[in-house]
Amino acid sequence: MKASVIVFPGSNCDRDVAVSIKKITNLDPIMVWHKETTLPKSDLVIIPGGFTFGDYLRCGSIAANSPIMIDIIKKAKKGLPILGICNGFQILTESGLLPGTLIKNDCLSFICKIVSIRVENNQTSFSNKYKKNEIINIPIAHNEGNFFADNDTLKKIEDANQIIFRYCNVNGEINNSSNPNGSIKNIAGIINENGNVLGMMPHPERATCNITKLYDGENLFKSLAESLF
Repeated sequence: MKASVIVFPGSNCDRDVAVSIKKITNLDPIMVWHKETTLPKSDLVIIPGGFTFGDYLRCGSIAANSPIMIDIIKKAKKGLPILGICNGFQILTESGLLPGTLIKNDCLSFICKIVSIRVENNQTSFSNKYKKNEIINIPIAHNEGNFFADNDTLKKIEDANQIIFRYCNVNGEINNSSNPNGSIKNIAGIINENGNVLGMMPHPERATCNITKLYDGENLFKSLAESLF
């Protein structure tokens, strides 16, 4: 599996996700600077978390117009798997590769903590190593993680089973009290209609770590490795 990690000014999770890829696959990913115009030969592209371009304008809006995104969008439309984490999710919505948008948390402050999320769809190359309705614990760290979509878009997402993760409590219950940021329908991660582009606000690369004793992110990378090898 050849994975490329895109690096923007302000990325701060690019090395973290590279370490996770190396740990799970024993392969070194390619670090690709955002000013490149062509992706190297890749089986997977990861757009990592961070605060690209200082989150000016809207989060991810400047990064979505970086030169490398032209080739990423082109190849995503041809089926190349793309994973966007946190700021990467924001970039995917800003670039039109995913529907909806990410707005300011309803608490109007930055949130950094471990949350429970429920696996809603495990029939994808990103989630097949999880069990359906499995409850996993993954860190979040964002100020604009509140997923929003209009009613028509939301219905399309739900009808097509594009919601992959939802925020929940430790018992798997989906309610307002288990929603850390106000995301509509407790949405924590969605996939595109073709099933090859996933955006998620929680950080799976921060849950593959012996130091923190968080391991629930490993199966996401194992799912990709199994699907792409």
